[in-house]
Amino acid sequence: MKFYLNGKIAEEENTFIKPTDRGLTLGDGLFETIVAKNGELLKLEAHFARLRSGSKILQLPVPLTDEQLAEALLSVLKANNLTNAVLRLTLTRGLGERGIALPKNPVPTLLISASEMPLSSTEPLRLIIAKSTRRNQFSPLSRCKSLNFLDNIIARQEAVQKNANDAILLNTYGRIAETTIANLFVKIDGKLFTPPVAEGALAGVMRADIIKDFSAEEKPLDIEDLWKASEVFTTNAIGIRHVSEIDGKVISSCK
Repeated sequence: MKFYLNGKIAEEENTFIKPTDRGLTLGDGLFETIVAKNGELLKLEAHFARLRSGSKILQLPVPLTDEQLAEALLSVLKANNLTNAVLRLTLTRGLGERGIALPKNPVPTLLISASEMPLSSTEPLRLIIAKSTRRNQFSPLSRCKSLNFLDNIIARQEAVQKNANDAILLNTYGRIAETTIANLFVKIDGKLFTPPVAEGALAGVMRADIIKDFSAEEKPLDIEDLWKASEVFTTNAIGIRHVSEIDGKVISSCK
């Protein structure tokens, strides 16, 4: 597999991140997961808008224009002879001295990788409601695709231990935020609802399309709303997955 790193394409064994890179030492960075279909990069405008929004929150400069980022992504596709793929764009603040203070003149690290599009699964998801951690809707990081995914990892491991596919993260109020890797939608009385960004939901790219195309409403959702739902599904850049059960309870549409 070939990677893009700071303007150059190289084989994996020749791609090096320096040990003082703040992405490694502090998780100081952002990422985007972008789908390519038939050689076309999907929803780039929305991905770049979210990347730049996160960069403003973190005061992390993006070293390339949107056009240059698109060219870099396409160069990785071409270098790996891929047309249908999932690309990951990772941006860190670059090298830094010991401590957490921001470097005065950061030189960001930009890494892009690509992998073949995974086989789509039609099998519905089994979810749990995570008890091991919660989503902090008050943190600016809840609005970023940051490199710090430890809460998500903790919740996902809880799901694995309970023989589930993924976990729903509650916010500090005990309301629904999202899953560890996706946004969540519920259908109640024929109407689609999804938690607002202010409740801890990431502003997902596919989420925005569902809200627009199906007139879904952003609304705070309690655990009880899951049991009222006739349908529950998750969305992320890769696609949509229906949910069959939550905490062992079968969702109405799957009964």
